[in-house]
Amino acid sequence: MKIARYREHSVIRLGIVEGDRVIALSGRLRTVSDDMIALIKQWPELVEQVQALRGESGTPTSEVEFLAPVPRPGKIWGIGLNYATHREEAEKANMELPTRQSWFVMAQTTVAGPYQPIPLPSVSIALDYEAEMVFIIGKGGRHIAEADAADHIFGYCAGNDVSVRDYQFHSSQFCIGKSFDGHAPFGPWIVTPDEIDPANLPIRCFVNGEKRQDSNTRNLIFTPAQQIAYLSEAMTL
Repeated sequence: MKIARYREHSVIRLGIVEGDRVIALSGRLRTVSDDMIALIKQWPELVEQVQALRGESGTPTSEVEFLAPVPRPGKIWGIGLNYATHREEAEKANMELPTRQSWFVMAQTTVAGPYQPIPLPSVSIALDYEAEMVFIIGKGGRHIAEADAADHIFGYCAGNDVSVRDYQFHSSQFCIGKSFDGHAPFGPWIVTPDEIDPANLPIRCFVNGEKRQDSNTRNLIFTPAQQIAYLSEAMTL
């Protein structure tokens, strides 16, 4: 299932995307309006109601504006050097490679819609891009075992980890260069785990029509399950 947050005639709604149309959920689920986090929290109780709406007529996707699925996530974390190709690039650049998972935190204000313009900072021209698979926690928890981690993922999105490279390397901490406003567009919807194989997804980046990145999630060094297990050692997800 593809679940989106979108704007139609100046009204923000949640909906199911099927083909070239979006079926509204807002106004049809009593406890959810336009709040994706509320939908995620209540998903076990609401999923059957949502399923029952599939196949209905909806609004053409060309007539809506897709927004960031979760406008203000509780936490935004990014993992660095997690593709085999990243490791090779780092070695060529004589960068010190992490022996464990290497994480950086991103500010909530980095969140942007999937088709919003990416702002060029007035203080830098060292703007860079990285196509990413984004996963969204559904059921929270602490000290989550790797074997149980898949049960905690609500769904997946495409994302762009926009980086201001000179600010990123002002210090050993990447956070400032990864936290410029509007530099984490993702979406255009959340795909639930039953519809995809997250361990075998092509992931590509195009800049002005030119393919700049082309990989696959099977090249991930640390899987989403391993990432969840590691992060939940430190914090409640």
